[in-house]
Amino acid sequence: MIYHSVRLKAKAGVTQEQIDEALESMRDQGRLIPAVKSFVVGRDFGGDYDCGGVFVIEDLDGYWEYLTHPAHAHADRIGIPLVEKYDWYDTVDDHDPQMGVKIAGLQRRWFVIASASASEQP
Repeated sequence: MIYHSVRLKAKAGVTQEQIDEALESMRDQGRLIPAVKSFVVGRDFGGDYDCGGVFVIEDLDGYWEYLTHPAHAHADRIGIPLVEKYDWYDTVDDHDPQMGVKIAGLQRRWFVIASASASEQP
């Protein structure tokens, strides 16, 4: 299993309504992306972040499905402009010594696609 965690800190001046909309779009990822087996989205405690989420994904194929799903792209479009900083990390229970390299490869591949798509936006 891959436990994909995201932590966000809102920019000064971002309204509670904007934060609520962004969190709801994160919840939609959990509800709409079939590869997400379970999730939690809410307030973040224990650091310099306001909110975040954890998405449980079974394997690398599911991780790619999560990254490339329209619900993920929508959450990014809504949330990223609102954040001062964010962090994400993955915790896995797989003993494959190459798992980190494989996840990083999927993230790089997704970033190239996402960047190209963003540059095509009007």
